[in-house]
Amino acid sequence: MTTRRILGAFALALCLASVANAAPQKRFNVCWTIYAGWMPWGYAQTQGIVDKWAQKYGIQIKVTQLNDYIESINQYTAGQFDGCTMTNMDALTVPAASGVDSTALIPGSYSNGNDGVVLKGQGKTLADIEGQDVHLVQFSVSHYLLARALDSVGLRERDIKVVNTSDADIVGAFNAPRVQAAVTWNPQLSTLVAMPDITEVFDSSKIPGEIIDLMVVNTETLRDTPELGKALTGAWFEVMALMKAKDAEVLDAMARSAGTTLPSYEAQLNTTALLHTPAEALDFVTSANLAETMKRVAQFSFDKGLLGEGARSADAIGVAFPDGSVNGNAKNIKLRFDATYLRQAADGQL
Repeated sequence: MTTRRILGAFALALCLASVANAAPQKRFNVCWTIYAGWMPWGYAQTQGIVDKWAQKYGIQIKVTQLNDYIESINQYTAGQFDGCTMTNMDALTVPAASGVDSTALIPGSYSNGNDGVVLKGQGKTLADIEGQDVHLVQFSVSHYLLARALDSVGLRERDIKVVNTSDADIVGAFNAPRVQAAVTWNPQLSTLVAMPDITEVFDSSKIPGEIIDLMVVNTETLRDTPELGKALTGAWFEVMALMKAKDAEVLDAMARSAGTTLPSYEAQLNTTALLHTPAEALDFVTSANLAETMKRVAQFSFDKGLLGEGARSADAIGVAFPDGSVNGNAKNIKLRFDATYLRQAADGQL
């Protein structure tokens, strides 16, 4: 083969590769873990609601349930998933702090008692936690809740000892006689509270709107394929409409999927402030309270060394809001609260 032909073949290969690379992504993977406010994702998948909305926009979306919450976020951060359910704090301290530009696509709910601090013994108060080993998922929202709780009674983390325990193991750990204190979220929290001689001494209803349950997606992926945002948002609010109507069949399916009873799941929903409509979610994400909450979360995260080795202050990572304002470093925005798809849903444009 002549040199000219070799160069021609090489140019053709480059051209084909360029076309292939330019082809828009059509298949997406998102993940979720069991939690009262995230059960709708499992229902939307099994009932074909996600498939219906994905087909409407000419894409495919696979929704996968994972067993370990922190591991699900780690897998998203590593690029194994295009989207993942997580809280606002974990979105900041894991993917954003790792340099993965992420968008909070859907604020589905916030914890309004779904996270709590429990102590063994009747009639205990929060002050009784002093000197205790406290089991929780270290550096998660449970850790944040503990810090807020301690502050409310004039204690500091030095007054207790944090014992890192995965969410999958915390119920088993709390069964051990030597373990006297724990912080966790539902459904594990409801299991602990149901045990004999247990007192719940603090919960997230004392800090409403600070622990936010999100569907987070990769920003670059969302920009390249906005159809992903439209399909996920549409599917989510279709299920929300069923939940707002208190459809017993839907709620029972979610309860069974969570491994609990309908009354137990309904009790968990009572402490979950679901944002049932696009308008409610839009109001929440555009409220000035959100920026203040994220400032508090960023400060806690910085104090715990969760914003990365190079972070010199709580402002190291930029967090953008729908009005264009930014908390922190505007040149290093890695977490974005986007109202684009919520507005489209609220306006009936999905």
